[in-house]
This record gives sequence, structure tokens and C-alpha cells, in this order.
Amino acid sequence: MSQNDTFASSFEGIKDLAARLRGPNGCPWDREQTADSLKHLFLEECYELVEAIEEGDDGKIVEELGDVLFHAVSMVQIAEEAGAFSGEDVFGVAIEKLVRRHPHVFGDAVAEDSRQVGVRWDQIKREEMKGTDRSILDGVPKAMPSLAYAQAVQGRAARMGFDWDDYQGVIAKVSEELKELESAESEAEREAELGDLLFSLVNASRWLGIEAETALRQSNSKFYSRFVRMERLARERGQNFEILAMDAKEALWQEAKTMD
Repeated sequence: MSQNDTFASSFEGIKDLAARLRGPNGCPWDREQTADSLKHLFLEECYELVEAIEEGDDGKIVEELGDVLFHAVSMVQIAEEAGAFSGEDVFGVAIEKLVRRHPHVFGDAVAEDSRQVGVRWDQIKREEMKGTDRSILDGVPKAMPSLAYAQAVQGRAARMGFDWDDYQGVIAKVSEELKELESAESEAEREAELGDLLFSLVNASRWLGIEAETALRQSNSKFYSRFVRMERLARERGQNFEILAMDAKEALWQEAKTMD
């Protein structure tokens, strides 16, 4: 029997694998793990999945989806061993919530388009919070990347009516924050004003319908590709990139840009 035939290629198969790895004759490393120790690895796998999706590589997407799923299953296995909760608990809560939030599918409500779905989704979430002191912002995880978190909380605040009247007001705020950064005198003031500027730029991206996190990742990738080309061009010409004059580096940068 090959290793690939040991476990079924199904959800039950990956559950059996997680249980085996954490079992008495399993892997010492896997047996030592907790949800807390795995959380940073889980987040890393999620980012690798996002990267594969953005690259449009189906093979990598399959692999990274598998890694994300295995981490989720492992956390369920850890919880079941501790008697904290079961996989049925996880699925039950998820299914109940999704059915409740899709009354246009499972009830009598009507939603003509995705915009109406979003409006109703927010209404249902607000109804769920009635009788509590929870904020509409509480559901946004603080562990999110800062740009994505800023856009998420801004979006929720806007859906509660706390927003600019028009895009011109948004851009004016960006300009105002830039001026405040320029006039900041201490390191603490500069840090605070830079944060305000970034927050206002994220708001501008939200108004444009652009995901700030995605936009910055794309710019990061573009810079990486161009800089690597600059280094390669310098090596091919027998140049030491590090000691080149800035105008020579700028010429390489312009040349690298033409290769996009």
C-alpha cells in the first residue's frame, strides 16, 4: 500500500490523519502542539493561500487549501482531546449562523442583488447584538493586518452612517493629514501623524472600491520584481550594485520598469 492510500482523500481522511499524528504512536511535534502554538503557522498558511490565489496557480491553490484545512482540523482534534468542543459543534454553529443570515435563501425574504444581501446581512448582525453592549466593530479581528483592519472597521462604521458625504472630503482629509505629518516635530508626533495619514489613505481606497491590503501587496510584488531585475542587470554588466551612484541606480530602475 502506498502512502497515498493510507488515508482517504476526504474530510474524514484528513481527520483520521490528524488523530494519528497526535496519537500515542504518532509524531512528537504534533502531540506537543496547542491551538495557541499553531495560530501563527495557521496565519502563515492563510497568507500562502492568498498568494497562490493571486498568482492564479491552481496547483499551489490545491496545496495551500490542503494546508489550511489540515490546520483547522488539527485545532478541532486538539479541542476534542481536551473535551473543549467537537467538530460537530464547529459545523453546527457555522451552519446555524449561515442559515440565519441567508433568509432570502432559507426564508421568505427577498434579495434582488448582492448589495441587498449585504444590507440585510448587516441588519441581521445588528439584531443579533441587541441586548448586549457589543459594538458593530467588535467582530473585526484585531490580529488582521493593519491596512485590512482599518478598511474593515471603516466599512462597518460607514454602514452605520458614520462616513464622509463625498470623495472630495476624503481626499481633503488625506491632504490635511499629510500637512500635519510635515509639521510634526517629535518622533512620537510623526508616528501618530503617519498612522493618521495611512488611515485616511485606506479610507480613500475604500471609497474607490479598492482593497488597500491587496493594492499594497501588488505594489510590494512590483517593487520586488523590479529591484531583482536591477540587481541582475548590474551583475550582467559587471557592476557592484551597492556602490553605484544614485543616478545609475535610477537608470537601472527605469530599465527594469520597461520589463514589466
